[in-house]
Amino acid sequence: MAAQVDGKIKPGRASLIGGIAVGIAVFVLWVALARDLGAVRAWPVVAGLVVASGIAAWVRIADL
Repeated sequence: MAAQVDGKIKPGRASLIGGIAVGIAVFVLWVALARDLGAVRAWPVVAGLVVASGIAAWVRIADL
């Protein structure tokens, strides 16, 4: 019979690194697109940071 694991499942380091990498990539693409569209104010960058953080968190949580 298989040994039972006691406790919680530990989150993998790969999901953390993957979430951070995806978040950075989304933010870089967002800023590049905002620059190409001629956005000169700070709000598109802040919106990109919020979206990138949300996607990074989603990737991290979904990968657990």
